[in-house]
Amino acid sequence: MAQHGLCSRREADAFIERGWVYVDGERITTLGTKVYPQQAIALDKKARLQQGQAVTVLLHKPVGYVSGQPEKGYPPAISLIRKHSQYRPHGAGQALRPRLCKGLAPAGRLDIDSTGLLVLTQDGRIARALVGADSNIEKEYLVRVEGRLHRKGLALLHHGLALDGRPLKPAQVSRLNENQLKIILLEGRKRQIRRMCEQIDLNVIGLKRVRIGRVRLANLPLGRWRFLREDEEF
Repeated sequence: MAQHGLCSRREADAFIERGWVYVDGERITTLGTKVYPQQAIALDKKARLQQGQAVTVLLHKPVGYVSGQPEKGYPPAISLIRKHSQYRPHGAGQALRPRLCKGLAPAGRLDIDSTGLLVLTQDGRIARALVGADSNIEKEYLVRVEGRLHRKGLALLHHGLALDGRPLKPAQVSRLNENQLKIILLEGRKRQIRRMCEQIDLNVIGLKRVRIGRVRLANLPLGRWRFLREDEEF
């Protein structure tokens, strides 16, 4: 189901248990049921309705907040999703209601010492699109560095480095000025940009994510959040 883009694996388990999944027209209620490639999988209208009500929020995460599970002394980013921190210029968009926060989870990570665009969602399809193993959605970062960047180092940032014994996908890297880079990635390994820069003797002193796919951070203030609009998609 996840491979077909119908939902996330977690949603699939819940939908099956509720009897909201059909294979070739037959209701499936047993987890682990084998399905063959030629068979048709469909969701009950109740599952589709639940997906249609799922919300996604965009947060401008400050330094000092962890993306996912809280760590000792550091609050989770979701603690910033509060009524007083919602960004609604001129009262645009829906206001926060308590139920809208239930089940929000980060779709991807952003290091504790990094800022910028963080997506939290109830929609498993969006989570899979952003962080699934086959995701090809671009993530764009502005990176301030210390150290001398040579042409060879710039070429290695683009392609040729590896982390944890695995080669990295090619990245788009451009130099904005003497100490600032723009880096566009198609993956999100742990502390990837910082570790890439370390390999060519650069020290990252500032990192900000400004875009995920077609959605930009734009003028969203630091520490504020807003709902993903109906006319936006990653």
